[in-house]
Amino acid sequence: MSLFSRVLPVLLLLSLAACSSGPKAPDWQMEAKNSMERAVAAYLEGNSRVEAMEFGRARSELSSTGRTDLMARAELLRCASRVASLVLEPCAGFEPLRQDAPAAERAYADYLEGRLQPQDLALLPASQRAAAAAGADVAAVRGIADPLSQLVAAGVIFRAGRASPALLQQAVDTASSQGWRRPLLAWLGVQLQVAEKGGDAEAAARLRRRIALTQNAAASAKP
Repeated sequence: MSLFSRVLPVLLLLSLAACSSGPKAPDWQMEAKNSMERAVAAYLEGNSRVEAMEFGRARSELSSTGRTDLMARAELLRCASRVASLVLEPCAGFEPLRQDAPAAERAYADYLEGRLQPQDLALLPASQRAAAAAGADVAAVRGIADPLSQLVAAGVIFRAGRASPALLQQAVDTASSQGWRRPLLAWLGVQLQVAEKGGDAEAAARLRRRIALTQNAAASAKP
């Protein structure tokens, strides 16, 4: 199950629904779905300005419903993209909503921050539940079909201090295959730290070249 399908289930597949013979989906649903998708994509690509703009649009659409559960899920999706990129800060946007958020959303927020209670494991999305139950098993992370969910699981394991070299490589490969510059640089940076700490000068030099290539490509793409 993808993170989009878990965190924003009401907004999922609305583009298909809009093309069906049934009633037209409300405008707020389509606008919120599209803005959230663009916001997450922009963040992972390293474009903070576009991410902030699109997320603001999504929040505006969701706030028109007065539904705490939808707003909480949007905030959690935003925080999940940060955990995937190793920006391990509190999920500040969710906390004002915590008191009125459903139990599953509270459990997911705790999971992202590395303080999930064992009794709440069953409340997690299926993919994250398997990874959380397996601990630091890289095979469990690799078995998650959705790339963003995979990086989230890896980020949670890293936050707990249990990330193996194999898990770091898996995260790098996932971010690279998706063209997600921000998490790729974050995970490459961790690999570089490990190489330097272990005295592997050849690996460290190779990683510095790859990081520089990724950073230079981003700089050249800016107008």
